[in-house]
Formats: sequence, structure tokens, C-alpha cells
Amino acid sequence: MNCSDPLVTVLTPVYNGEKYLIECIDSVLNQNYKNFEYIIVNNCSTDATLDIASGYAEKDIRIKIVNNSNFVGVIENHNIAFKLIAPESKYCKIVSADDMIYPEAISRLVEVAELNQSIGIVGSYVLHGSDKWWGVMWSGLPYRSSVVSGSQICRSTLLGGQRVFGSPTALLYRSDLVRTADSFYPNLAPQADLSACYKYLQNTDFGFVHQVLSYERVHNESVTSQSVRKGTYEIAFIRDLLEYGPTYLTELEFNNRLDQVLLSYYDLLADSIFNFKDLKSLSYQKKTLKELGYPFISSKLAKAVLWKIIDLLFNPKKAIGKMFRQA
Repeated sequence: MNCSDPLVTVLTPVYNGEKYLIECIDSVLNQNYKNFEYIIVNNCSTDATLDIASGYAEKDIRIKIVNNSNFVGVIENHNIAFKLIAPESKYCKIVSADDMIYPEAISRLVEVAELNQSIGIVGSYVLHGSDKWWGVMWSGLPYRSSVVSGSQICRSTLLGGQRVFGSPTALLYRSDLVRTADSFYPNLAPQADLSACYKYLQNTDFGFVHQVLSYERVHNESVTSQSVRKGTYEIAFIRDLLEYGPTYLTELEFNNRLDQVLLSYYDLLADSIFNFKDLKSLSYQKKTLKELGYPFISSKLAKAVLWKIIDLLFNPKKAIGKMFRQA
């Protein structure tokens, strides 16, 4: 790769990321693709984050550090970062501060993006996990298929089919899409990156690289772990279904899917009660569901709990085993 290749903007929004930041930055600098700018947005970190980033910036002119004057939320910090991309940047890539990308990541993602100017977002497989466990995530497109219409893949995902979008570190965005909105991530939910896929793939295609190009680290402080504990993934999907379902689905498909998702949602809440998970998240669930125009219905939760009790009484071995697997 050389400087005749399109400019890629790499962004790392970070707050107190000293534990993994060195590995993250090294993974960007070790890319075999060389024509990139690297912007690190420090969100008022109180640890050694700024010192680490500054040390790298002194040695590599491609690195620029931006310090927020006030602390902001995770998604807002990402949106601040998106606004900083250079005017000549053709593609944009997030690399989360606790993640890393493999040496061919940018070159392989750009290679697919350059196949067709209709491609707006490119994804890939992800190695997801910790030092003790890991696995390859996201089903991807059918093998040998590298491009699909955005409408088709969003429709499939909303209907419960393929999960291909992955985490922000897995994706490459076309920079002109990023510039179309004041806030590229369209809401403040922890899964706003998925919402962005539904929003921007309405009129663009989706590309996919059949290769593991990034490592998404899971740890207690990660957004993924916090979202699992609070149950935000489920409520975020309901939000996206309500917002984008009418665009991609027929009216009948949308109504049936919404009924199905809400039924599963109450079933999941019942599981949380039986597994003694953080019940404080129930107040968050009630509040968010009401904001989406679907007031929390206690009777539906009670019914789901009742079915759990019946299942426990008549199939104790199966029910207890399921509880332990989900705990």
C-alpha cells in the first residue's frame, strides 16, 4: 500500500483506557495499509491515557490527539470523533481503545469497499472474548459473497436472520456517509452503532470480508459487559425495530415481528428474575420502554414468570439446567 491509496481516518474515542491502549495503538500503527490519519479523542481521562497517546503522537505525525474540555457520554464521544475526519478522507474506521485490529484489517476492508462505490459499510468476522475464552463472532454473508444490498441485509437482521454488523471495531464506513449527519450515531443508546447501520444502509450496499480482522476484548468494564448486565441489547433492538422496521418490512411483517420480540423480551426479564440478576435494571427497562411508546405491562411479566414456575415444577431438571447456563 502507498499514499496513492484512499485516505482512511482511524478513530479511537477513549476514557481511562490505559490498560489496553498501547496494544490498540500498536495494532493501528502496524497496519500494512499506510495512508491513514489516526485521531485519538481523550474524554477527560484521569489515568495515564493522555500520557500514553502523547508519547505515540510525538513519534508519528499521523497521530492527532483531541482532548474534550468536558466529560461526555460514550456515544457522544464517538460523535465528536466522527466530526474530526479530514475533508479528503474517503473511509472512516473506529478502533475501540480496548480492542485491536490485525495487520491486514484496513487494507482488506478498503479492498472490498473499492469494489463498488455503492458500498457504504464493510464488515468482517471478529475474534470476541477474553484471555480465558474466545470465539469468532457474526455469521457473515454466504461464503464467496462479498456484497449485498443494504436493504436486504437490514431486512434479514430485523427479522432475526443474519447478524453481520458486529462491533464498531469490525466496521469500515464511507466518510461521505459520516459527513451527512451532525451526529453519525443516531441515538445515545450503547448500541447506537447498530442503529447507524440501519440508518445508512437504506440507500447503500453492505460489503463483507470473510476473514477475522479484529479482536473485541470482553471485560467487566466494557460496554458489552455493561449492556449484558443491564439488558440494553434487547431494548435497543426494540428501539431499532420501531424506528427502522417500517422502512425495511411490510406492515404485516413488522407487526408480527414486534409481537414476537416483545414476547421474548418479557420472557427474558422473567429469566433475569429467576437468575437473580440486577433487578435494578427493571426500572431502566420500564423507563426506556415507556419512552419508546410501549408502557411496561406488569401482567405480561407476571405471565412470563408464571410459565417459568410451571416449567420448573414439571421439568425441574431442564429448567434448572437452563437457569445455570444463563446465569
